[in-house]
Amino acid sequence: MTDKQVVFAKQVMLPAIGQGTWYMGENASRRHDEVAALQAGLDLGLRLIDTAEMYADGAAEEIVGEALLGRRDDAFLVSKVYPWNAGGQKAIAACEASLRRLKTDYLDLYLLHWSGNYSFTETVEAMEMLIGQGKIRHWGVSNLDYDDMQALWQMAGGQQCATNQVLYHLASRGIEYDLLPWCQQQQMPVMAYSPLAQAGRLCSDLLSNALVSEIALAHNASAAQILLAWAIRQPGVIAIPKAASIVHVEQNAAALDITLSFSELEQLDKAFPAPQSKTMLDMA
Repeated sequence: MTDKQVVFAKQVMLPAIGQGTWYMGENASRRHDEVAALQAGLDLGLRLIDTAEMYADGAAEEIVGEALLGRRDDAFLVSKVYPWNAGGQKAIAACEASLRRLKTDYLDLYLLHWSGNYSFTETVEAMEMLIGQGKIRHWGVSNLDYDDMQALWQMAGGQQCATNQVLYHLASRGIEYDLLPWCQQQQMPVMAYSPLAQAGRLCSDLLSNALVSEIALAHNASAAQILLAWAIRQPGVIAIPKAASIVHVEQNAAALDITLSFSELEQLDKAFPAPQSKTMLDMA
């Protein structure tokens, strides 16, 4: 197994590439392939599977549940709660509904999908209640920028936050200015969603970029593999690309073995510079 790993909650070590499920479950004809891809990913050691009650209105969680039948212990399972469900009894009910769809009795990690309806205090209280009930083992957040993380950190129980999941790819590097260094300082892993820049409003045609393609050729790799290798060059970052086929998940896993040279990283920095001042957190 690769030495590129991240540590969650200072105790669970996982490969720096996991499996995302955004856009899974939206087409019944693809269900078999999606289940098979997730199972192949587990076979290859990509233990983290990330999903959400939002994805395909819960159908993505059902796909994951099917993939995990008989092998729940192979996975580090992450799901996310809508902001309007992230407090009080609503959080309990939302978590229980996710567990039913996932056909499991616990989540390894439960994330606030984005901030909104409930205060951080109410969300942290709900998360701690779910831990107390054995329904989740750890909790974290998603789409929170630096200032929000500072506010969360000052609250009672806020420092139990195990991760922040944010959009991060070669053409969207805003987190490198302040959020990522701070998370690294706290030894809190960052989960990079849309690492291939294929989903959401920030699609950047990175997969057909000439420089990315040239570097891919030098490594006998695909452009997607280079983008993944770039995202996980940072310590404490785990990329969670979606792979809806076995071939794609095999390519994702192989990206763990690609190390970009100093010269290649320099060229990519020049073509896609990191921001020199604070930029708004990108969300897709």
